[in-house]
This record gives sequence, C-alpha cells and structure tokens, in this order.
Amino acid sequence: MENKIIQPSTVSGTIIPPASKSVMQRAIAIAALAKGTSHLYGYSSSNDSDAALKIAENLGATVSVDGENVTIDGGLKPNKLTLNCGEAGLGIRMFTPIASLWHEPITLQGEGSLKKRPVNVLEDPLRQLGVQISTSNGFVPVQVCGPMIGGYANVDGSLSSQILTGLLIASPYAQKDVILNVKDLKSKPYIDITLDMMQKFGVSVGRHDYDSFVIPAEQSYKAQDFTIEGDWSGAAFLLVAGALNGSITVENISMDSCQADKAIMDVLKMIGANISINKNSISVSRKDLNAFSFDATECPDLFPPLVSLAAHCDGKSIIKGVSRLAHKESNRALVLQTEFAKLGTKIDLNGDEMIVYGGTVNGGKMHANNDHRIAMAGAVTALLSPNPIEVENPECVAKSYPNFWEDLEKMQGK
Repeated sequence: MENKIIQPSTVSGTIIPPASKSVMQRAIAIAALAKGTSHLYGYSSSNDSDAALKIAENLGATVSVDGENVTIDGGLKPNKLTLNCGEAGLGIRMFTPIASLWHEPITLQGEGSLKKRPVNVLEDPLRQLGVQISTSNGFVPVQVCGPMIGGYANVDGSLSSQILTGLLIASPYAQKDVILNVKDLKSKPYIDITLDMMQKFGVSVGRHDYDSFVIPAEQSYKAQDFTIEGDWSGAAFLLVAGALNGSITVENISMDSCQADKAIMDVLKMIGANISINKNSISVSRKDLNAFSFDATECPDLFPPLVSLAAHCDGKSIIKGVSRLAHKESNRALVLQTEFAKLGTKIDLNGDEMIVYGGTVNGGKMHANNDHRIAMAGAVTALLSPNPIEVENPECVAKSYPNFWEDLEKMQGK
C-alpha cells in the first residue's frame, strides 16, 4: 500500500467500528471448545480474528464464515499440531493454555512483532498445572503437551492480563479443580470480559477480588448464539476525531461494555468536548480542547488516540501507564515520542508518565512502525494539523481495523 497523506479537514457522519477483536478472539476460542454449534454475529475481519478462526479449525472445530456471521461447531480434536498465531498477542497467550489440554505436543508460532513479545510468563503456571512447556528463550515458538492436570498455579499479571485470560478459558477442562493465585494484575477490565463470556457459555468461576480464581473441574462450555459488540479501541480514534475537528456518531458501542477502552469517554469529558450518549451509540463534537491528566494503566491501548488528542490540547497533558507499552506491536512509548516529534509535538517520558506538550503540531511525515494504532493516531492527528500528515506503512491497520482508511474518508466527506 502506498503512503497515506491525510489532509486537515473537518469530519462528520455516522460510523460503525469493527467488531471488538478482544471479544471476538475470546468467543472463537470458547466456541471452539464448546460441544455443539455456536453462531457468532457481528463478525468483522481483522488479521488477529482471522488467525483465531484458523487456529480453531486446526484444533478440530468446523468453522464457516458468511458475511458478518460465523458458525463454529466445536470440539477439541486437533488436526494440525502446529498453530500460527500471526501477530496476535492475545492469540498466543490464550491458545497456548488451550493447546495444553491436548495429550500430544502442539507448537504455537508467531509472525512479525509477535516474535519479540515475551511468552515466558506462561511457563511457570502451566508447569504447576501439570503441563509440559518449552519456549525459545522466552519467545515463540512455544511447545506444550498436556493433559492439564489442575491444582494450584501462581500467575504474574504485571506484564499482561492476557496470560490469565488464557488460563481461565482452558481451566474448566483440567482433570481437577484449578486455583489461580494472581499477583499484580493489570488491565482488570479485560478479565471482566473473559469472566462474563465464560459465564454466558455456561462455565462458573469463583473469585476473590482479582487475586484468586477457582475454576471447578468437570465443566464444559455450551454452544451459544452470541453477538460481538463494537470495538472501543477502534471507536476511540473515531470519537477523538470528532472532538478534534467536527462531529461524529459512533454506533454499536455502549457504556455498558466491559471493554477497558470505553475510558476514552472520561478524557473527552475532561477536555470539554460535546458528548451525547445513547443506548447503542455515542456522538462527540468539538467544543474545548483543554489539557488533561489521565491514568491509562488499565487501558494502555488508549495511549495512541490520547496522544493524538493531547497534541492539540492547550497546555501540557500527562498520561500515566508508560510501563504497559514496552511489549506492544512496537515499543509504543518510544515510537510515539519519536514519530510525533517529526510532526512538531514534543513528548517527554518520565518514569511511568508520558508528558505531551500540546498545540505544536505542524504536520509532516511519520512512520507507523508496523503498529496499527500508531498509523491511526497519525491519521487522526492530521485532521486539525495546519499541514498534511503523511503516514508510512499504513497497511498495518489491517491488524485490527482493515477499513480504517475508508471510514476516515467517509468522515472527511470524500
């Protein structure tokens, strides 16, 4: 794909973001384990979700896709003992415990940025549950061999909640009860999503706050009809676009969602945007652009749209949670600092805080570093820039939002 040049412009209209890939990947994994036929409605293709569907097939499920509807006839009986997770961080951390339920060795591979994302934190808890596991010095490929016996396991949640999500989803199929003791859990809202979906597919989990989880044995998922909600991570960029320079309505999102990134609404209120909240849609338009201070530790995927916003706010904005950014598709804190400097915006990194000096965007050329959220951040920043912004490596948006560039043009009235 050629570089994208985004012209400054006002935006308007109604946009439906893609399906939440966080919800979609969990639904695919659970439906693949469930006996019977599940129907997942509202599917939208993305690299991560497509990889999850292929893994479900390789694990023995029958999968068919008809537009926005996915049918999965589940049951764990692998027909392929090598699984490719693409670049999906959730995929590798979720399907590794699921693969460990099988009594033969299964190897999980990754591509691109996933090769640089650590998976060693899965080793200790899975071994404690009776699984054989080996990694390549803490990275992919990872090989597991079950069955999962069960018992007690200690989980380090400081790097990512995705490890806990994988262990939770797989644990009902262990041979005996599983008790997960969790230390320093980050991104708790994502665990809320996991627990909510497990319950909807018929599995119960006992828990004490976010420190201890008990998953009784001899449970199994029941096939369901399930509708995938819109993606708050993608919607955040659309809502920021409206707050910066126009008026945008985003449909198929709800404040009832468990998704962490709905916290973007807290920041939009802080800056003084006009906001209208309805049951299944939210409208945002520009009013004020006041600097803000926000803790994004529990929602680190909001950093890129927050930087786009902060770059145009009057004064100095502070975003906390930088420690969560090192192992994303890029080292996201350093990439944001480097690439936004090319556009005229100074960003300081001070321990766990990112300080963005607003009102200095000039335009220019920036590189997405194969990070979908960096590409979208550059595009949204351009809307209020005095000069165009050129985004190199724009095709990387396919990881989560393949139609982003088309939706951006719709908002610009092209």
